Amino acid sequence: MAKKNLKFIDLFCGCGGFSTGLEAAGHECLLGLDFDKHAVESFKRNHKNALGLCADISKVSKKELLTLLKNQKVDMVVGGPPCQGFSTVGKGDANDERNALFKHFVRIVGILKPKVVLFENVTGILAKKNEFILKQIFKEFEGLGYHMDAKVLDAAEYGVPSHRRRTIIMGVMNDLPVYPNPVKKVKTVQDVLKKLKDNKAYLNHEIESALIKKDIDEKRLAKIPPGGGIRYERDQKKYLPKRLWFDVDWGKLRENRFRQTRLQRLPLDKPAPTILTSRSMYYHPLENRHLTVREAALCQSFPMRFQFLGPISAQFRQIGNAVPPELAKKIGLCLHDLSFRKKKVSVKRNTKELNSKAFNYKEKKY
Repeated sequence: MAKKNLKFIDLFCGCGGFSTGLEAAGHECLLGLDFDKHAVESFKRNHKNALGLCADISKVSKKELLTLLKNQKVDMVVGGPPCQGFSTVGKGDANDERNALFKHFVRIVGILKPKVVLFENVTGILAKKNEFILKQIFKEFEGLGYHMDAKVLDAAEYGVPSHRRRTIIMGVMNDLPVYPNPVKKVKTVQDVLKKLKDNKAYLNHEIESALIKKDIDEKRLAKIPPGGGIRYERDQKKYLPKRLWFDVDWGKLRENRFRQTRLQRLPLDKPAPTILTSRSMYYHPLENRHLTVREAALCQSFPMRFQFLGPISAQFRQIGNAVPPELAKKIGLCLHDLSFRKKKVSVKRNTKELNSKAFNYKEKKY
């Protein structure tokens, strides 16, 4: 049976991590839309055959959308609306106005009536306080005729050399949602470094920009091994000589620790922690510096040829917000198995069951 390659649009596309992976699985991106001008420039640079549009999704009308698509049939709508309102980091406000962007995602799905809806968000969307919102999301898509399902996937289990737990919500017309199986061989940070083993001028790999500005922090980092970092007083005593200790009263810190681990080197023999939107969170596992954009992108499984545009801060934001392309590819390969034949049984996941699985943060030992 021939593969069913799907034509899709990517809403809240960012630089195009989702699109890159789906294209690698054989699907065709027609349009990427986002409000971040630097991200859209990166999208356009790396998706030559797709239209990149910098716009507010709430302002895109049906007429404009169909004109942009030249009335082409869209088989799939994918996206990852801003997740701050659902995030388990920070306030996680269920009433955050950014959650209203879901309505515009649904609106566009209703206009295009694709065969597949593929939706990415943080695990916090499955939190008890967001249960009503999750039920509404399912209800709206089911009302349009989709069979819905949701799973929390960790990118590290699907060939990405970094951890990233995200909720993948899928809706399928006339078929049941499908999800990939975890891979047997996990990729590590060491696998990333092997791709940069010589001194070639790789794209977005400016070492000079990754140097540490404070001399004392560079001296501290030099004492920390791969995978190490300082969050508790015991870490400071373990790694640093007294002359390099932090000028803090550990007893007066909340929970007697730093809120975030400082000078955290990536491990070598494991996947990296979740790559975030700031370069200041992690450091090179061996060299006394921050990560370059290219190193962070490789940890997120972006291909070497992918070029990021805009200021370096914007490039890191694009990487940290992206769906890892390799995870998207694994999902995209599963979509070839869909037949879109009439299915009478709808998948209605029990949100209590989803909630019980969302916050199991105990990582596997690789």
